[in-house]
Amino acid sequence: MPDTFLDVLKRRGIDGPLPRFDCGGPAAQDVRPAGDSGAWDFAFATGIECSNPSVADPNGGGRLRRDLLEECGHYRYFREDFALVKELGTPCLRYGLPNHLIHLGPDRYDWTFADEAMAELKRLGIVPILDLMHFGIPDWLGDFQNPEMPVHFAAYAGAVAERYPWVRAYTPVNEIYVSARNSGWDGLWNERLRSERGFITALKHLVAANLLADAAIARRRPDAIFVQSESAEYTHHMVAAPSHDVKLRNKLIFLSLDLLYSKSPDADVLMFAQDNGLTRDEFMWFMKSAPAGFQVMGNDYYGHNEKLLLPDGSMIYGEDVLGWYQITMRYYRRYYKPVMHTETSTPFPDVNPLWLWKQWANVLRMRRDGIPVLGFTWYSLTDHVDWDTQLAEKRGRVIACGLYDLERRPRPVAVEYKKLIREFAGITVLAHGELFEVTDRAASAVSDV
Repeated sequence: MPDTFLDVLKRRGIDGPLPRFDCGGPAAQDVRPAGDSGAWDFAFATGIECSNPSVADPNGGGRLRRDLLEECGHYRYFREDFALVKELGTPCLRYGLPNHLIHLGPDRYDWTFADEAMAELKRLGIVPILDLMHFGIPDWLGDFQNPEMPVHFAAYAGAVAERYPWVRAYTPVNEIYVSARNSGWDGLWNERLRSERGFITALKHLVAANLLADAAIARRRPDAIFVQSESAEYTHHMVAAPSHDVKLRNKLIFLSLDLLYSKSPDADVLMFAQDNGLTRDEFMWFMKSAPAGFQVMGNDYYGHNEKLLLPDGSMIYGEDVLGWYQITMRYYRRYYKPVMHTETSTPFPDVNPLWLWKQWANVLRMRRDGIPVLGFTWYSLTDHVDWDTQLAEKRGRVIACGLYDLERRPRPVAVEYKKLIREFAGITVLAHGELFEVTDRAASAVSDV
């Protein structure tokens, strides 16, 4: 019988669930120390597109690395990109280091580009939310089916925190559900499997990697903030009697966060997971382990996150049937974590100014309901390429979703985002909650209510 990730952990001396790290509480609610340039009141942010999955090589039977930092010009223009972030007025930046180039093997790292980029971010006073795995892993680790991957990734996360001790905010594994689905079930990335078992195996390994990375970072930075970016989705089945498959799909989107936050899934989801390789011991490990540090639930929302499944079986994009507010409310009422709107945009530059304000209206409504919202992100700084095929085909087709085009010229949405930031620059995480700001205090114990 092949090893499970629990077997790997046991061989490395981790026998049993992870310790329950402190994660907030009254001691963390002091007013921010004066003059602390590394904190923020509200995390207005943008992001640098950094996806790096492997896809099928059209010229042979091997794999082709899609490195969007390279394909969108960031390695060449990173100083110009950071200057645009600074000029835009966003205090924070979702920023992904290229793990496939840095992590060369067990305890082997090449920090050449990372050191240069991180030094420039620090010089400019931009607060990074470091993204450590954005859909891909180094070639030597294989793919998400590898039970050794979580421990190697945790070692990498710890090495990053050790090298850049001034960084407080992280997204260890970006969009776990999407990573697992596109790699293990939809056959697009990395292992390119098309099976339910492949999906569950990838998902449990990615959640384990995230939990272990949280712990590795928190050991070095006890006050770490973890912004767990996940795709907020819903499929509307436009028939009189919706199928069980669609009902299950609308529950499976929660499975990554259920395992991460020790929330028992619904019975049909748990049966599906166990039928496809999630063992009882693995399930109980997730239920007894807890993520470290200050946890923020990041919800990504694009128009295609809502889908309409029509009676003839065709699928079309829903775009704001429910919207970010109502979809995110489903997640909030499930996990009761502080929220951040971590990604949004459209591929239509003429539409994006209106889309920006509509998304911000959703954020304001969430705040009016008394729910703490840590920040808002336009993703990304520049246009992308090839996301119309989920990066599966390398055609270089520009997706005009950025605040700036690939020549670093501003699009209309950049002007509107500057207006938005200027207007709302004084807000805090919680409406009328100026005492509840991000602080420098280490996390302390908190109850579950």
